[in-house]
Amino acid sequence: MTEHTDGPRRSRSDHNRWLRDAPGALARVFAPVAGYGVTISSMFRPTVTELYPFEPAVLMPRYHGRHQLNRYDDGLEKCIGCELCAWACPADAIYVEAASNAPGEQHSPGERYGRVYQINYLRCIFCGLCIEACPTRALTMTHEIDELVGPTRTGLIYDKEDLLVPLPEGALASPHPMVEGTEDADYYRGAVTGPTQAQVDWVRAHRPDDPSLATAAPVPAPSKEVVH
Repeated sequence: MTEHTDGPRRSRSDHNRWLRDAPGALARVFAPVAGYGVTISSMFRPTVTELYPFEPAVLMPRYHGRHQLNRYDDGLEKCIGCELCAWACPADAIYVEAASNAPGEQHSPGERYGRVYQINYLRCIFCGLCIEACPTRALTMTHEIDELVGPTRTGLIYDKEDLLVPLPEGALASPHPMVEGTEDADYYRGAVTGPTQAQVDWVRAHRPDDPSLATAAPVPAPSKEVVH
């Protein structure tokens, strides 16, 4: 049989036909080794070794480091024990056990808080899906990498006490009531800017030896217009 073609047969290796401009003579000479350009140029560069931990590591702005559990400005915890972070974790590295807040004695705004919170850094792959799933921005990730070490495997299972950030300046340690006249949604919107005198008085009456009383800085309660 005779093969019919519409024109002259092109060579399958003729890649130059796809170029806008025909390559010059020098380009045709170096074309067979052009792919080695990066490798050959790297051979003449000095070898640079990171001196971590003696010098701080240079990290990208969006680097995913150690996790932290955040607080509101009056000291209440942002975690509401919804367990969405644990459900989103593809490595099953997060364990959350929620409990109910007592009336007038809140650990977090709303009905529940995270009584038990653990992250197993032997499993964590630092993907950041947990912080994307958190509805209250309670869980975020820092730029810290030098603390994720431990002499034993158990030391790499971080508990709630290891993950909670320090109290904000002027805040009160939980538990204590929410700011008077507010709801959990007011906390999410940022209407609460610190503890009120009523919260300070409650902690002083129930925990007179609480160290946070010495540094508490009461602020006025948000007005009804701001709250609602």
